[in-house]
Amino acid sequence: MEDRIPTRMGDGTLGRLTKSEIRADVEDGVAQAVRRAKVPPLAADEIDHLVDIYASPAKMVGVDLGDEIVLSCDGSGMKTHATREQDMQSYEQWMGADLLELCPGDYSLKVVRTILPYEAQCLHDALLSTVAPMQYGIMPNLGLYAKDDGPCENWSLLLPAGKISEARASCEEAADMAVADAVRMADVMYEAGADAIDFDTTGASGDPEFWATLRATEIIREKYPDMGVQLGMAGEFVLGMHGELEYKGKRLAGMWPLEQLHVVQEAGATMYGPVVNVNTGKSCAWNTARACTIVKPCMDEAEIPVHMNAGMGVGGVPMFVHPPGDAVARSAKSFVDILKVDGL
Repeated sequence: MEDRIPTRMGDGTLGRLTKSEIRADVEDGVAQAVRRAKVPPLAADEIDHLVDIYASPAKMVGVDLGDEIVLSCDGSGMKTHATREQDMQSYEQWMGADLLELCPGDYSLKVVRTILPYEAQCLHDALLSTVAPMQYGIMPNLGLYAKDDGPCENWSLLLPAGKISEARASCEEAADMAVADAVRMADVMYEAGADAIDFDTTGASGDPEFWATLRATEIIREKYPDMGVQLGMAGEFVLGMHGELEYKGKRLAGMWPLEQLHVVQEAGATMYGPVVNVNTGKSCAWNTARACTIVKPCMDEAEIPVHMNAGMGVGGVPMFVHPPGDAVARSAKSFVDILKVDGL
């Protein structure tokens, strides 16, 4: 009888599977990715390696010496201490961060427009007490531009009512506002000394939000070619809240990571963060196998660094506020060993 190996489910709960069951989960995760995303499967040796990672009895696993990669971040400026500047110092000096990110507590673009001078001063002060590159991070969060939070008609209410053209017009109006706000934010943060802008969780409001972020990225990079733009996604494929929006002739709705990468590169972004969402009812082995399969085609065509999103609820990491370290380590090792990602 096969030994049952402690492992994790997508919600973080501890379970026990045999190595044969782990292999079955890995193979099924690969098959599901192939079916949904229309991508090639992982090679046999890659599947074997994934099985070995998740069948390891070790509590923690790691990459080989020399295979370490850069870690980027989001929301690191609001974690532990009295001020965000202290958070930046702790993240750099205590945790050895490769990249720092200052962000507002709400973390939304529309909110930042009203407090830009204050945010610029915070960034300026934090830069004076740190060494690592620092970006300013926000979520585009296009939904805040819709009523009752914003001025635009709420497309989430218009669509169920069958008012398709009105909903699309409202999406486009909100996207234009978001582009203007994003460029203004970049103007101010560039003057304050920011090394990059991080558009985190892009596309949470579907293709209008992705469209707005790509347009803003293009403008920012043209204005400030020495300032980076990190563009991380919200989901594995782009939801069609509008359905007809295009960027440089490419329809955005329904894009999977490889197609997302192409338009992100065209917009001039300097870093791309693909997302594959976690199924909490499946094992982490299943989820990571699926994520590796979906994102692998990006690695053959990427012209900019690819930083796989591997945090709470994405990239094979359990959907739990404090994900178990053993699950996080196995996810990270898988992406480094199998995909050769540039960062996480």
